[in-house]
Amino acid sequence: MPEGDTVWRTAQRLDQVFAGQELTRTDLRWPDLATIDFTGATTIEVVARGKHLLHRLDSGWTIHSHLRMEGQWRVEDAAAARPNSQTRAVLSTRQWTALGQRLGMLDVVTTPLEDTLVGHLGPDLLGPDWDADLASANLAAAGTTIGAALLDQRNLAGLGTLYASEALFLQHLNPWTPVAELTGGQLATLVERAGRLLRAGRRSVVQSTTGSTRRGETHWVHARSGLPCRRCGEGVRVALIGPPTRERTMFYCPTCQGGLAPTDDGRPQRPLGSGRRY
Repeated sequence: MPEGDTVWRTAQRLDQVFAGQELTRTDLRWPDLATIDFTGATTIEVVARGKHLLHRLDSGWTIHSHLRMEGQWRVEDAAAARPNSQTRAVLSTRQWTALGQRLGMLDVVTTPLEDTLVGHLGPDLLGPDWDADLASANLAAAGTTIGAALLDQRNLAGLGTLYASEALFLQHLNPWTPVAELTGGQLATLVERAGRLLRAGRRSVVQSTTGSTRRGETHWVHARSGLPCRRCGEGVRVALIGPPTRERTMFYCPTCQGGLAPTDDGRPQRPLGSGRRY
C-alpha cells in the first residue's frame, strides 16, 4: 500500500495539473457514481489527508479516492491518454488527463461533508494539522502493540508498513511490545523519528531510510526478510501484526529488536522473491 509520502506527491502533481482549470471530462467508473458529471466545474485544489486524496471543486463537491494496495493516479497528455480495463476514474482538462488506475476507494461528497470520509484519521504526519503531542497521546491510549498502533490511521495518519518497520528498527523497539510498556519519552521519540522519515521520503520518488538511493540499499529491514541485518548481521525476519482479519506484515531484526514475534515460528526465511520457505 502506498505510504503517506507517495500520496502527498500524488496530490501535489494532481494539484499542479488541475488547480484553477476547468474539467472537460469526468468519467467515474464506480458503482453509484457512473452518472455523475462534473464537466465545466473548476478545480480549487487537490490535497492529501493521510493516505486519502481530496479533489475539491468550485461546485461544492469533493472527489475522494484512496489508492489501497495497487492504485495510482497517472497524468498523461489529454490527446494521448487511453483508459483501459483497470481505469476507475478519468478526469480531464484541455491539456491533461488523470487516469485513476486500480483505485481502492472512490467517493463523491459535498466538500463540507469530507469528514464523513476522513474525520476518523489522527493527525497527518505531512499535513497542516500535524500535532506530535496528540499523536503520542493517541499511541499511548491504543491498548495494543506499538507496531499495530503505528499502522492504525486513527492514531496518526500516513504511516504504512515500510516506515513503521523502519522507525521501530531505528529506535530499537520490538513491534510487538505492548504500548503500555513504553514510556512517554519513547513514544515521543518514535513519533519524531517516523515524521522525519516520512518528510524525507516526500522529497524523492526513491523511498530511502538509510540515506542511500542505490538499489538494494534503501531500507534497513523493510522487504529484507532472509537477508543479513545491516546493523548486527543476523537475519531480518517478517511476521504478521495486528488484530485478526486486519493483519499486516512487519519486518524486523529479532537480535536488534528484542526477540522473535509471537506470530513468528522461527523457521528459516528465504529472501523475498526467492521462493517459499524451506
